[in-house]
Amino acid sequence: MARSLKKGPYTSDKLLKKLKDKKPGDKAIIKTWCRACTITPEMVGFTFGVHNGKEHVPVFVTEDMVGHRLGEFAPTTRFGRHGGKMQREIEAKAAEKVAAPAPESK
Repeated sequence: MARSLKKGPYTSDKLLKKLKDKKPGDKAIIKTWCRACTITPEMVGFTFGVHNGKEHVPVFVTEDMVGHRLGEFAPTTRFGRHGGKMQREIEAKAAEKVAAPAPESK
């Protein structure tokens, strides 16, 4: 459900205060736990360390990201894999192809 237009987008005041001290393009990562914060045009060019529950994932903000939330770019879960014995056999064959050297042409 979208936020009311009357209220405007949610942005963390604390995060915007951190932006005022820095210049776009700085290599310093701005750490934040505010995953729900909407990306605004003032944030473009900065790198944020968005917390995913375990660590801070670096997210470089571009113009295409404006309007989205910071949490959308820091996934909280990792995909393990499907399958059992058959999947392991397929992965083993793929690993053999990569490890086998290609024949040299003269």
